[in-house]
Amino acid sequence: MHTLTQNARAFRDEAAARAEEFGRLAAGQSPQVLFITCSDSRVIPSLITGARPGELFELRTAGNIVPVHRPDVPTSEAATIEYAVDVLGVSDVVVCGHSHCGAVGAMVRGDDLTGVPAVRDWLASTPSPEVPDAARNEGDVAEAVQNHVLRQLRVLRDHPAVARGLQEERLTLHGWFYEIATGSVLAHRPHADAFLPL
Repeated sequence: MHTLTQNARAFRDEAAARAEEFGRLAAGQSPQVLFITCSDSRVIPSLITGARPGELFELRTAGNIVPVHRPDVPTSEAATIEYAVDVLGVSDVVVCGHSHCGAVGAMVRGDDLTGVPAVRDWLASTPSPEVPDAARNEGDVAEAVQNHVLRQLRVLRDHPAVARGLQEERLTLHGWFYEIATGSVLAHRPHADAFLPL
């Protein structure tokens, strides 16, 4: 924590030196993209994309799960999606899964999560992604994560703000897969029904 505190102090000084840029940010935000990804500390959207402050509106959840929209159950996720699309007017939404995902791995393996009931119930809120038995046994969950990303995109399409944005052709959805060990990013290409390098 000490190092992070020291960095925060240094950042304050850097922000003061870049007063004009940070002054614009203080006046408001107009991000281009809603970036939905996992809470995993190894996944840093601005590092992956090179985004500057104000360019990404982020939604981070365990396992990058997008909960099914239920008008009678308010959620932070639904509020974030609605705000990004209807108020901020983002033109793109990225759902980004990643290699070595503990949440997807737990779903695929059927891990006993009784000791962490909130995690168990959160993961149970979405269907377990499909994965070949061979991959399940080898512990490689890349294909399962990619299937999981596609499932979250389908769920996202049913959120009212997203459905309107798609219908009005002012919104585009993207599915990404980030490989932690190499830094490579694959994007789902619907014409090939495959995740291919950007």
